[in-house]
This record gives sequence, C-alpha cells and structure tokens, in this order.
Amino acid sequence: MAKQAKKQVKNFSSKKFKRKLPRGIVHIQSNFSNTIVTITNFKGNVISFSSAGNCGMKGSRKSTPFAAKLAGEAAAKTALDKGLKQVKVLVKGPGPGRESALRGLYETGLRLLVIRDITAIPHNGCRPPKKRRV
Repeated sequence: MAKQAKKQVKNFSSKKFKRKLPRGIVHIQSNFSNTIVTITNFKGNVISFSSAGNCGMKGSRKSTPFAAKLAGEAAAKTALDKGLKQVKVLVKGPGPGRESALRGLYETGLRLLVIRDITAIPHNGCRPPKKRRV
C-alpha cells in the first residue's frame, strides 16, 4: 500500500494543450442594432467571438456596415491565431451588417467554403393584433 501511495499520477487536465483547428463554422447574427460574429468548431464550442459593440462602437454606430466589418475582422484574427483556415458561414437576421461582416472575414485570409442564410421565415406567423378603432 505504501508503495502505491508514493507513485505520482500525472494529471493531464491541468496542462493546456493547444490544438490546431483547420476548419470551423462562423455564425453571423445581424439585427438592426448590432452584429455579432461567433466562430465555433464543428461540435459547437466557441473559438472566438466579436460584436460591433465589442469593437468600441456605441449607439447608432453599432448598426452600421463598417462596425460589422470590424467585428468580422476581430473574430477572424483571433481564430487565425488558433490555426483556423477554412470556415462555413451561417448568416442570420435582417440587419445591415450581413455582407460587410463577410467581407471582413474574407479580407483577413479565411477561406469561406459555404455561405448559408438561416434567417427564420414565419410560415403565416403570429396572429396580428386586433383592428384599430378610432
């Protein structure tokens, strides 16, 4: 018993291993007030993220295409440092930063494999409010 207690067990969970991730998924969520860019691996674990507000924009400047481009570039740069090269892009929402966030990703050197629009479209949607009586 005493001999077994003296053995040191190596704990691999305490060390951080850097894994190179060659491929990932970019989620661009764009609404009328902000643009959020999240880069994940195929399991869904977040590699990097950025938003227009995170890049220093406030108020009405957050909703501009320029702010969305900055958010795309910032998220892509941190992902490139972690070894990302090729990405699939999923774009969601009706905001003005959709295309410019894509341009920001492309200009940093990421290779865009697929671009898909996954904006939710209502199939007849919610019941409208009752008619207004004046």
